[in-house]
Amino acid sequence: MSISVKICGLKTEETIDAALHGGASHVGFIFFEKSPRNVAPATAARLAARARGRAKTVAVTVNADDAMLDDIVAQVAPDMLQLHGSESPERVVAVKQRYGLPVIKAIALREKGDLDRIAPYRGVVDQFLFEAKPPADSELPGGNGIPFDWHILSSLDGGVNYMLSGGLDADNVGAALSETGAGALDLSSGVESAPGVKDTGLIEEFFDAVRAGRTASPA
Repeated sequence: MSISVKICGLKTEETIDAALHGGASHVGFIFFEKSPRNVAPATAARLAARARGRAKTVAVTVNADDAMLDDIVAQVAPDMLQLHGSESPERVVAVKQRYGLPVIKAIALREKGDLDRIAPYRGVVDQFLFEAKPPADSELPGGNGIPFDWHILSSLDGGVNYMLSGGLDADNVGAALSETGAGALDLSSGVESAPGVKDTGLIEEFFDAVRAGRTASPA
């Protein structure tokens, strides 16, 4: 089974190169001022050019308005947009129509009932990203380094295209793959030495762990 991996929150050429060398299918750039992984569109454009043709580039925003998205799309020319806030299905449709780009929609999970939130987005988004609900005191909708109970995905039908996210790292990705059978993974803090600081060694270790765990059968 081939596993897609998105490394998100990249900010330097060194870490872009490490992600690409490891085999990342996607590289993500975060445009959210409260995040320690926030980058300016001009910086992201330079890094995206380095990845062009080798991995899909993803622009991650949180409840961004059209003006902000216009600037990001014009400068970065991403392959995909990731909407990581409280964007409604109607907003997703408007964004897709405006930019003609595939959209990933993040959905935060804590319990089985949270999966009901995906229903109005089915047939609208191109891919879901499932992650843990943030702690009550966090200002970040994602990148908090905490997993959710993967077992709740056992009730998900096979027609849902999703990335598994939330607290993944080299130590737990094998178990995550075994339990969920996920075909796509997303991570950020799990390859950082400090908030917002990607570590090339940890990136390498993560890809080694993915390769070791990709043949495991779902529980």
